[in-house]
Amino acid sequence: MSPRKATKSPDEMTFLEHLEDLRKRLFYSAIAILLAVAPGWIFSRQLYEILARPVTQYLPEGTKLAYTTLTAPFMLYMKISFLAALFFTSPFVFFQLWMFVAPGLYQKEKKYVIPFVFFTTFFFILGALFGYFVVFPWACRFFVNLAKGFQPVITVDQYFSFSIKVLLGIALIFELPTLVYFLARMGLITARWMTKSFPYAVLAAFIISAIITPTPDVITQSVVAVPMIVLYGLSILIALVVGRNKEKQRQKIALETVNENGKEHLAG
Repeated sequence: MSPRKATKSPDEMTFLEHLEDLRKRLFYSAIAILLAVAPGWIFSRQLYEILARPVTQYLPEGTKLAYTTLTAPFMLYMKISFLAALFFTSPFVFFQLWMFVAPGLYQKEKKYVIPFVFFTTFFFILGALFGYFVVFPWACRFFVNLAKGFQPVITVDQYFSFSIKVLLGIALIFELPTLVYFLARMGLITARWMTKSFPYAVLAAFIISAIITPTPDVITQSVVAVPMIVLYGLSILIALVVGRNKEKQRQKIALETVNENGKEHLAG
C-alpha cells in the first residue's frame, strides 16, 4: 500500500493546484445544493406563500401576484427551490470554504472549523431573517402605499428578483464579523485601521443599502445601513480582541525563546 500523500502548504501548491482545489470545493457545494433542490421543490408552494407574505399582506384583499408567461410559475418554483437549498446547505458550503482556506492556516488555527461553520451559518441566516422580517415589510408597505389609487399588477418574476436581492444581499453583509475575525487573525487588518476607516465604512454602508433596497427614501435605506454600521462596530471589537491575543502570544513566544537561550547559555 502506498503511503498517504501529505497535504501541501499553499506555498508549495502551484496556481493550477489552487484552481483544482477550488474547483473541487465548488463541485462538492454544487452537488449538495442540487441534492437539496428536491425537498425544496416538494415544499416550493408553501415556501412561495411565505416569501410572498411581506407584499400580499399590504395588497387589497383578494389580490395575488401575477405572471405574464406560461412558464413563469414553473421557473418561480424552481428558483425558490434553489434558494431554499442554498440556505439549507449553507453549513456544508461554508465548510467547503473553510477546507479551501485551511491549508493557509497554522495548525492551531485549523481547530476553529466548527466555530467558523457555526458563525458563518448563523450570521448568514440572521441576515436573511432580518431582510425578511424588517426590510421586506418596510419596503413593500412603502411601495404599496405610494401606489394607492392604482390597480396593482405585481408579477412573480419582479417580486422574486427583488426578494432574492434583499435576502442574499443582507445575508452576505451579515458575514462581516466572521470575515473580519479571520482577516485579523491573518494580520491583514487591525482594529486601529478599522477605527480610522469608520467614516468611510458609514458612507459605504449607505451606498450598499441604496443598492440593495430599491426604495428611494432615506428611512428604508437607514433600516439596512444602521445594522451594517453596528456590525462594523462589532467587527472592530473582534479585531481588537484578536490583536490583543496575538500580541500576548508573541510576547509568550519571545519569553520562551529568551528562557531557552538562557538555559543553553548556562549549560554551555
